[in-house]
Formats: sequence, structure tokens, C-alpha cells
Amino acid sequence: MFNRLEVRVLPPKIRWAAQLQLWIDGEDVVAEAVGEGGRGPFAEEALPANGRSRLWATGERRGVVLGEPACTGGCCGFLSVFVQRQGCIVEWSDWQVPGSEARPRTFHFDADQYDVEVARASSDWASTQ
Repeated sequence: MFNRLEVRVLPPKIRWAAQLQLWIDGEDVVAEAVGEGGRGPFAEEALPANGRSRLWATGERRGVVLGEPACTGGCCGFLSVFVQRQGCIVEWSDWQVPGSEARPRTFHFDADQYDVEVARASSDWASTQ
């Protein structure tokens, strides 16, 4: 059974620019890992106007920073995951977490559904710019 990704763009706040919320199977994985006051990836960086989202999965395994705690990533570390497309599956694995937070488990997404969700989020974000 595949996991399901949902990407939401949050409006800017006093401290942070617009950022993404990443829901997997109904849970906000970034908020759980970075804690209260932390942030997800900035929308402008994760969903750039050139369409080359950091969330796009390719056959090349690469690390993607997904957030940081309130004290900043330079202090306690960033939340990051390795993203890779393996045929019809996109895998998120080998999480790095700030401080002593629990690591999220490995997630497997249907590649077609994953691509549709990243494209939808990119399009939604582009339409607000």
C-alpha cells in the first residue's frame, strides 16, 4: 500500500515567509519533527517559478531539506530526507532530524500520484505570485 502526499502552501507569518506544509497519510510530518515554532520549506524555494521543485523525484537519490526548528537549523540541525524515484515508486528515506526528535519512517508513494500532487502545488503557488 502506498502512502499519500498532500502539499499545502501556508501564508507568510511575521517571522517566516510563505512555507509548505507536507501531509503524509493525514499527518503533518514536518510539524511533528521540528516542533512548535519551527517551519517547513519556504514555498519560494521548494516550488520555484522555473518549475524545478526540490520535491521532484528522479532516479538520482538526493537530500532535500524540509524544515528547521524554532532555534534555527544552524543550532539544532535541519529536517531532511532523501528522495528518489525507483520506477513507479517515489521513496522518502533516511531522515535526518533536529536534535533528538524521532525520525519519521520511510514512505513510498505511487510516482504518478506524487507527480500530480507536486505539479498541483507548484501551479497553485505560481498562480499566487
